[in-house]
Amino acid sequence: MSTQSLTFKPKQVTKHLLSILPKRAQDVVTKRYGLGTDTEKMTLEAIGETYGITRERVRQIENFALKAVRQSDAFTEETAAFTELRNTMVKMGGLVPEREFLQATADDRSTQNNIHFMLVLGDMFVKQKEDEHFVHRWSVDKNITEKVEGSLRRLYESLTDDELIEESKMIDRFLNHLKDVNEEYKNTEIMKRWLSMSRKIARNPLGEWGVAHSPNVSARGIRDYAFLVLRKHGSPMHFTEVAKAISEHFDKQAHVATTHNELIKDKRFVLVGRGLYALSEWGYSTGVVRDVIAEILKKHGPLTKEEVIEKVLRERYVKPNTILVNLQNTAYFKKTKEGKFALT
Repeated sequence: MSTQSLTFKPKQVTKHLLSILPKRAQDVVTKRYGLGTDTEKMTLEAIGETYGITRERVRQIENFALKAVRQSDAFTEETAAFTELRNTMVKMGGLVPEREFLQATADDRSTQNNIHFMLVLGDMFVKQKEDEHFVHRWSVDKNITEKVEGSLRRLYESLTDDELIEESKMIDRFLNHLKDVNEEYKNTEIMKRWLSMSRKIARNPLGEWGVAHSPNVSARGIRDYAFLVLRKHGSPMHFTEVAKAISEHFDKQAHVATTHNELIKDKRFVLVGRGLYALSEWGYSTGVVRDVIAEILKKHGPLTKEEVIEKVLRERYVKPNTILVNLQNTAYFKKTKEGKFALT
């Protein structure tokens, strides 16, 4: 995430703004927004208890303080700082997840709290509260907000639960839903920022995007991690390699025996050789080599020895001799007059 350096000092700005308030109002706002040495934001109830007043009275004091600051000369004198914040938000897309905006403009929690307070004060900033579809976000452009949020909803509705899409292709799909937006906003960084605003769409640790509730995205156990590792690898892996890859990619301790056990129990995986596993979605057949041969002959009819070996090796990582030994089992297979193998 790129950082956006500010030319003003947020703490100095808020100190100036709060200076016009009575002592108790200053204290309430400082506690409410975490502007002091303690960066934890206090609830209305907690502040009320310190003063022996009701939460409703604290709310009244807070609202009075915000209104008084907005109407003060100090607020007018800090116009340049608010304008710079607005320009920064426009540069980041005009609509930005709250957490990302604060992290991009300040490194420490204390300064972030002061910037957040400025966003609350500035009438040019509009906060959209977290809901079923989106995280907390701030906007300086109502038009952009409506277009982006509408596009994200349509994008989510177009996805199936099992889909995993690489980032560049997900951005392309997002752009297909996003119409009439300035070209300056159509860059990878802003597209990713807008995508991250959705609570319905998410990126897994390997950088692929999909439906947030899918186990392919929100991996919850060894089986899900193994699936993602194999999918990323693109070809069969030994279970020891799978365990090692899980530990490397997800920073999770994956014991070899546990990993092997999970691969055996999950239908998403197919044993294709000695300790080698593939994804069943790749088209590999289940069962021992004999079963694979039988399925192939059932599908294609009588085949030569070479044809059987070729087709089985597409399904299993075994030695050709293992296939030949299985073909000699007359209880299952026979040789035709043409010298081909068929089901008994």
